[in-house]
Amino acid sequence: MRETLFGPFAAVRPRPELAARICAPPYDVVTTEEARQLAADNPLSFLWVSRPEIAFPPGTDPHAPEVYEQARARFEQMLRSGALYEEERPAYYVYRLCSGGHEQIGLVAVASCEAYLRGEIRKHELTRPDKEDDRTRHIEVLNAQTGPAYLVYRARPDLDGYLRERTAAAPEVDFEARDGVRHSVWTVGDPEGMARIRAAAGEIRRLYIADGHHRTAAAVRVYQKRRGAGRSAFFLAVLFPHDQLRILPYHRLVRDWGGTNEAEFLRRLGEVGDLGPGDGRPSRPHEVDVFTGGRWYRLRFREVPDPAVDAVGALDVSLLQGRVLGPLLGIVNPRTDARLEFVGGVAGPQGLEAAVRAGRAVCAFALHATRMEELLAIADRGEIMPPKSTWFEPKLGDGLFTHRL
Repeated sequence: MRETLFGPFAAVRPRPELAARICAPPYDVVTTEEARQLAADNPLSFLWVSRPEIAFPPGTDPHAPEVYEQARARFEQMLRSGALYEEERPAYYVYRLCSGGHEQIGLVAVASCEAYLRGEIRKHELTRPDKEDDRTRHIEVLNAQTGPAYLVYRARPDLDGYLRERTAAAPEVDFEARDGVRHSVWTVGDPEGMARIRAAAGEIRRLYIADGHHRTAAAVRVYQKRRGAGRSAFFLAVLFPHDQLRILPYHRLVRDWGGTNEAEFLRRLGEVGDLGPGDGRPSRPHEVDVFTGGRWYRLRFREVPDPAVDAVGALDVSLLQGRVLGPLLGIVNPRTDARLEFVGGVAGPQGLEAAVRAGRAVCAFALHATRMEELLAIADRGEIMPPKSTWFEPKLGDGLFTHRL
């Protein structure tokens, strides 16, 4: 059998009765202040490990050595107290997320760093060196990977059906988080179950990073630095079939007009495409709703590239950047321009409107969600999507699984 892209591991996990208190949002979806507020009345929150700067006064450099040491101290204290424990033997874990009628069932495993380097685990985003540096240092000091990468495989009836079968039993961990997402976990450590997963894994030729590009890149850095010593050749991941995932749009806010004004912007916007009334909920691809001056407009792009020829250029985020943000508002580099703010799709039209009415931005752009098929096609071609093209919801919980190296 060919080398598999992922395998079992002995997870560090919370005691079941403490899982709801320990589980936290991913480190990169909350600001320091939001993390501080979420963890303020909960000494067991995993945010004390993933965002350790919250233990220091506001304004502390989050990349100072003592901050990473604080994360290590908190993690080790949780292990000593028994709030977290490490499994005795390698296993797989089934992880189900339920939110607002949506359900997805994933497999928690460790994925191969070498497979990532060979291109068998595909990325679709560029990473920022400073963010890679942060997560690399975090892994090195803790000697552990504390946040799973969110990976995707093309749906397989054999594996998907088996994971669903395992959820028929009572879950070991089962709770509803503050945001309304229900997290449920089962262990697959029996020989028969592990053999079935191993057989399916042998048939999977490619994985895709949906979310967690910086976590993955940092884990691979540590693997290369340690030359595979210990368990560093693998990184923590949750694998989901592509047809169960829910992608929400990633909206944009623009802080100022950059030398133009509202009237001139709307005039030029009408030259870019067909402009009419909107409601903040674009109904199909190649439509973008724009909020400014107290009302919504809907822009329908003309002459969209053929996705079979230019898959990246046909994305709504590419059309918005190339035809509106760049030429009309002077935002040339969306990765670095401080005038541009990205807003996850959970905010909705009301959140975008509120930001503009409060003066945080002069205009807002509500996009249609990128489709999973678009992401897979672009990754298969080895191409890169524009920044903040996808927002996966629900998010994985931090602290439910940790991989010690």
